[in-house]
Amino acid sequence: MNGADVDTGGGVGGTGVAVIADGHDRGGSPGRGPGRGPGRGRHGAGGRGRLMAGLRRRLVKRRIRIRRTRGRRLRRALVVLLALLANLVGAAVVAYHLTKIPEPHPETAMQSTVFVDDHGDYLGRRGPVDRQEIPLSQVPRHVQEAVIAAENRSFRTDTGISPRAIARAAWATVSGGDRQGGSTITQQYVKNALLSPEQTLSRKAREALISIKLDRTRSKDEILQGYLNTVYFGRGAAGIQSAARNYFGVDAKDLTVSQGAALASVINIPSYYEKAGSDPKVTAKLVDRWEWVLDAMAHSGAITSAQRAGARFPAFRFYPPGDTDGQRQYLIDAAASEAADRLGITEDQLARGGYTVRTTFDLTAQDATAELAADGTEKKTGEKTAEEKAADAKAGGKKRAEVKTSGDVRVHTAVVALVPGDGAVRVLYGGADYASQPFNDARDGAVEAGTALQPFSGTKLLAPLTNLTRTAAPTPLRLASAYATAAAHGVYATPYTVAKITRAGRTLYEAHPRTRTAMTRADAGMVAKLLYGRLDAAPATRTGAAGLRTLWQTTYDEHLTLTVALFAEHPAKGKKAALPAPLPYTAGSRSLSVSEGVWSKIVGTAEGHDPAAEPNPGLPTGQTKPILATR
Repeated sequence: MNGADVDTGGGVGGTGVAVIADGHDRGGSPGRGPGRGPGRGRHGAGGRGRLMAGLRRRLVKRRIRIRRTRGRRLRRALVVLLALLANLVGAAVVAYHLTKIPEPHPETAMQSTVFVDDHGDYLGRRGPVDRQEIPLSQVPRHVQEAVIAAENRSFRTDTGISPRAIARAAWATVSGGDRQGGSTITQQYVKNALLSPEQTLSRKAREALISIKLDRTRSKDEILQGYLNTVYFGRGAAGIQSAARNYFGVDAKDLTVSQGAALASVINIPSYYEKAGSDPKVTAKLVDRWEWVLDAMAHSGAITSAQRAGARFPAFRFYPPGDTDGQRQYLIDAAASEAADRLGITEDQLARGGYTVRTTFDLTAQDATAELAADGTEKKTGEKTAEEKAADAKAGGKKRAEVKTSGDVRVHTAVVALVPGDGAVRVLYGGADYASQPFNDARDGAVEAGTALQPFSGTKLLAPLTNLTRTAAPTPLRLASAYATAAAHGVYATPYTVAKITRAGRTLYEAHPRTRTAMTRADAGMVAKLLYGRLDAAPATRTGAAGLRTLWQTTYDEHLTLTVALFAEHPAKGKKAALPAPLPYTAGSRSLSVSEGVWSKIVGTAEGHDPAAEPNPGLPTGQTKPILATR
């Protein structure tokens, strides 16, 4: 019965067994019947668990390995890093020792030669660049400190470079950002004077190496001197000496505290600040920077609080400056030729050599001569005033006073003033404008003498005046030298225009009168008697002429000889050459005006000096020293 129940599945018990059996069978048969879900869930969860457990085991093992090998790996990384650093340091050391400090490139080594007058006033320059080297001893300490305050306040203590500035510049180069400066004065000097201005990493690296080596092998004063002699200040001026002249008309050694601070402030943006003094906006901005520099100087003790409080922004020379073609180039031409001859070099070598040529010229008298000569009018026709007739009669006689001219006439005026017994040339007026006429009528022009040589006709002239009376057309300089010989009692002094030549503070040449006897004292006295009318009447005046074509007037005493020569021409037109022309009837008044005006201007500059108070080795015994003789 029990077996029947089980076998047939009948009854409640049988049914339960069948259900259980059926459920077991279905549950145990994957993918079949309703029991598929519960059976698969238990199997999937177990697989994921086993996977996660495996991952955890592997992570644990890995952490253990990392902990066990951490020290070894750190040691390896440190060794690699140290090796890299050692290689870098080694490469830097090798590069440092292989780096040579280059010579300044040619553009930086070039200098100009500056010409000044007898009083030291600036005449002009010759040369490719406006630069002159001077020793640091000629730069006042307050000017040095102003530049340091403006450009590199750690200059006295740094190693020649600024790592921060180098990194900033390198990053700007790599990233394409704005260009960055070298920061230190040493680096700026290396960049400007020793290297090219290109902005590359290799050049920056070389700049840093050279700067470090320069700082280790040169004194700070040597570096500062090189920097001050090469840094650009605007207005075409390279170096502190040229900058002082261009901005203030003085030498660097004469710069005041305010002027020095102003020039130091300009270095930052020279092409912009060079307009200070003529552009109000630029001037205002420069004043702010100037005050910033002075404040830094006061804070560092470079200047006192009283100096800071008393500082006033200096007046700049007008910019752009006028050219020097009008008159000064005549003087520079003459002095340059003579200076080159005295040094035994070419004029081109002189221009590039950085010399200072102190001339014998009196710039005040030269400018007055140009003004007086330009005032003369050239009337073609018409009646003269009573004053003109009187002046013309006094200068050239009645016949000339009645002369009238027609057509275009160009009157040439040549003026020479020199010191008897010394030869120093004070005025050399060779034309109205060098730009239109570079030929110097006073030095090189042959002017028909006529009666201007009559006083020498009865005298025995010795060299170098031997052939003077047979010279139909002497130069105004030669005729003036002859009259100066008479004024010096027969002593001829070779005319000269260069008093002294210096370079970097060292005197290379200094003039001394070169004299010789060219006529006897008695003959000189006869010439003087003819001019004076009576002995010891001063000054003497001689007027001569060659018909109506030329007019000469010479005034002299034993201190000064002044010769004025006038001649006229019809200017060249096209292929038609210039032709001689009669002088206009105003020539006499012009000659007299120039002669009297220049004479009083030169003698007036003596400022009450008594020439008899000092001996003159270039003159005969007992003769006094000429006015304005070479200093």
